[in-house]
Amino acid sequence: TMKTLTLIIKQEFFDEILAGTKKQEFREIKPTTISRLLQLDADGYEIIDEDENSIPIKYDAIRFYVGYHKDRDTALVAVKGAHCEIYVDENDNVIEYDYNGQLWVVEQVVYDLGEILEKKTK
Repeated sequence: TMKTLTLIIKQEFFDEILAGTKKQEFREIKPTTISRLLQLDADGYEIIDEDENSIPIKYDAIRFYVGYHKDRDTALVAVKGAHCEIYVDENDNVIEYDYNGQLWVVEQVVYDLGEILEKKTK
């Protein structure tokens, strides 16, 4: 069974993926999406690698949907790999923000997109 992440995107980015010009998809890790994007330990904390980077959940494919309408373009795209990037300011300091009294680092998952496995366009 393929492990698939479902994402909503804009038409222009969907078209670029189908055309093969957009080879990566970026998703910011937020308190509301962390459990869908990152590997977490039993206590809900991010599992990190030897370079102190969070480890993304390994997905086989991403199911992209354009917008929220019932009749919408969709595509299933293979994921070749994924890694996390932490945002830093001009002085190379990690950018953080407060969420409900807890400090969060601004980071994103970068998905390397592979072949288009299926597509449905209007």
